[in-house]
Amino acid sequence: MRTIDFTPLYRSAVGFDRLAGLLESAARTSQETGWPPYNIETTGENAYRIEIAVAGFKPDELNIEVKENLLTVAGRKTANDDTTERTYLHRGLAERDFERRFQLADYVVVTEAGLDNGLLSIGLKRELPEALKPRRIEIATKDSTGLIESKTA
Repeated sequence: MRTIDFTPLYRSAVGFDRLAGLLESAARTSQETGWPPYNIETTGENAYRIEIAVAGFKPDELNIEVKENLLTVAGRKTANDDTTERTYLHRGLAERDFERRFQLADYVVVTEAGLDNGLLSIGLKRELPEALKPRRIEIATKDSTGLIESKTA
């Protein structure tokens, strides 16, 4: 098992401590279990979708929460709480509880979530505020009135 020391990055990169923290947490989570498997795809210029394989889970057994740019998807199987004992000859389906976390960029919001054929789909969209969008500034000449217009590109 390899570990990466980010201490030199903390010493030399002033103001980038959040970036270093994200790198460190990504390295830590990649060494953990890879269950359940997931896909992240782009569906447009500012739209994304996360698909998580949650076969066997019902919608009421899944919980999706966003807090401070951290998307947390958790699954708690209610069948695991049952006191009835079952005898398996072979148990190949993983019915264990899970928790997956995704670090979201600034201004990324969850727009929708759906469960279809064992795939949990979570729609994401980057919504920049008007103040951060680029705008065109007209150059005033002696002939014009000198007004500055704001137009979104």
